[in-house]
Amino acid sequence: MLLAVLSWLCASLLVSVRGGKLPEAEVNIEVLHRPFLCHRKSKYGDILLVHHEGYFQNGTMFHSSFTEGDKQAVWFTLGIREVITGWDKGLQDMCSGEKRRLTVPPALAYGKEGRGKIPPESTLTFVIEVMEIRNGPRSHESFQEMDLNDDWKLSKEEVKEYLRKEFQRHGYPPNDTHHESMVEDIFVKEDENKDGFISSREFTYKHDEL
Repeated sequence: MLLAVLSWLCASLLVSVRGGKLPEAEVNIEVLHRPFLCHRKSKYGDILLVHHEGYFQNGTMFHSSFTEGDKQAVWFTLGIREVITGWDKGLQDMCSGEKRRLTVPPALAYGKEGRGKIPPESTLTFVIEVMEIRNGPRSHESFQEMDLNDDWKLSKEEVKEYLRKEFQRHGYPPNDTHHESMVEDIFVKEDENKDGFISSREFTYKHDEL
């Protein structure tokens, strides 16, 4: 099962109309700011640090990372459904320091059910700035660094240790709760034979398809 394909298809609504099909829901992307220099662009599997604000169609703000919670930017892994599909689609190919406005239809947000303060069938607007882009645990070049005992397979502890070192290397405190959540999600999706390890074949195969 290919993660990249699923992230695109799960939001698709294939309904026959007069022998044809309705087009897939799309995210409207407006670039508000892009830095002059861009050393890398975001891709599926990268870990992004973002600040964001969310608005209803009438302009009412329903969330802001600047004013709510710990008022800190948030980390997530792009392309593995940690966030709504509209984000996974709309935040690809971004530079660090870039800001976008995403208009996300219900099918790529919270759908017919809604969530919390988000009513069902809500089209949402997000203003999102990418503060930093890091190699995620899915990056092909990270496998050997993660494989601490050189046995050509990754344990949960090895992946978690890699995340901890990456956060510390960039001057951020480790977040064990977030790391454990990320590790569990990765193993659910990539540990194909459910043996408790991600083999080099499983890891590389998944990464090449992202």
